[in-house]
Amino acid sequence: MDCFIIYQKLTIMLKILLSFLLMSVQYVFAQQNTFILIRHAEKDTTVQGSTTMNANPPLSKQGLKRAKKLVKALKKYSVDEIYSTDFVRTKTTVEPLSVKTDIDIKTYNHKQLKEFANMLVAKQNKTIVIAGHSNSTPALVNLIIKKETYPALDESIYNKIYIVKQNNNEFTVEVKEY
Repeated sequence: MDCFIIYQKLTIMLKILLSFLLMSVQYVFAQQNTFILIRHAEKDTTVQGSTTMNANPPLSKQGLKRAKKLVKALKKYSVDEIYSTDFVRTKTTVEPLSVKTDIDIKTYNHKQLKEFANMLVAKQNKTIVIAGHSNSTPALVNLIIKKETYPALDESIYNKIYIVKQNNNEFTVEVKEY
């Protein structure tokens, strides 16, 4: 009889231990990412040809100030990666952050947002800053969260930050201004 009681207690302890180990493994392999998406800062529309569809204008003086302000706005985050489209205005927007964090800016194709979104959500335990455009930034947020929630930004809006937190397949979005 005593052996049976010991066996029962050992079985219960083993089940508890296995449950704890299973929960620990799930925690280790959880996808917990933070994506910080921004539109590029103010572009210089006084540059010749800056308003054409193929334009690649630099940032204005106000835009350069906003790019520096972005570093302060994101100071509480420990950034792991920085992405930008391959345009002067987007790269220049995240350049001060790149210098401050000593992280190289990687480029992505704004015409392949779905593939880019899938690559992002497959990452694990990363904080990633992504610079885009008035239409591609909200579209990328929508692709990441798998919901059509955020419309394109008006051309006059440069101060929005979308903070998307991923916990496995659940997403929350906070929209801030800077």
